[in-house]
Amino acid sequence: MKWLLLISVGLYLFGAFRRPFFAAGLVAGAAYLAARGIELGRLPLVGPHDTLAFFSVSIGLMALPFLFSPVLLKSSSFTWVTGCTAALFGLMAFLFPAFAMPLPPVLRTLWFELHVALAFFAYALFAIGAVLGALFLAGGERRLLDLQYRAALVGYTFFSGSMVSGGIWGYFAWGTYWLWTPKELWTSILWVYYTFWLHLRLKGTGGDRALAWAGIAGFAVMLFTYLGVSILMKSSHSF
Repeated sequence: MKWLLLISVGLYLFGAFRRPFFAAGLVAGAAYLAARGIELGRLPLVGPHDTLAFFSVSIGLMALPFLFSPVLLKSSSFTWVTGCTAALFGLMAFLFPAFAMPLPPVLRTLWFELHVALAFFAYALFAIGAVLGALFLAGGERRLLDLQYRAALVGYTFFSGSMVSGGIWGYFAWGTYWLWTPKELWTSILWVYYTFWLHLRLKGTGGDRALAWAGIAGFAVMLFTYLGVSILMKSSHSF
């Protein structure tokens, strides 16, 4: 089945030249996740391999509305950079084995699946926001900064939903909404970061280039929350 993910990576890269290739990359990645889900009997959301593949597909899915935005319709830069980003995380999935172990009882709940899926949809939109911020810095098109704000705002909404569903899952799993693990702490840092970023952007305090850079920095905070904490710190959360 991994050949589907490999095809997805290749199509994302060719998507720089033709949007249908990008869409086909999304379809191939989604087909891989569906095949994994059928094999496992659940959503593939546990372990680095499955979450990286899910993240890659999430980037492609969340990018679709932006691909057909009038601001980006005639530009190949957004498609190319976003496709390379999705391809990168898809390739990273091959660095890790695809586990087929059954879920422990603590994870057998819809709240867990909702928590993880919403988190990765948010991560994907934060990544897209970073791409749009970089394109704004490169070309100075003010409308790109507006799109960056929209991406971050929708991502923030998804992320807030993820935190709520994660708290409910934690209550059923451990009898508490909060455990002060490194993952939960950095999740809060990421949420507070985008809270302030969106507030400053909404207030229109000026400093467009600073705001664009701050949006890119938010993506770095997100990456550390997702990968850095999982690799470098011990936590009841893994990936």
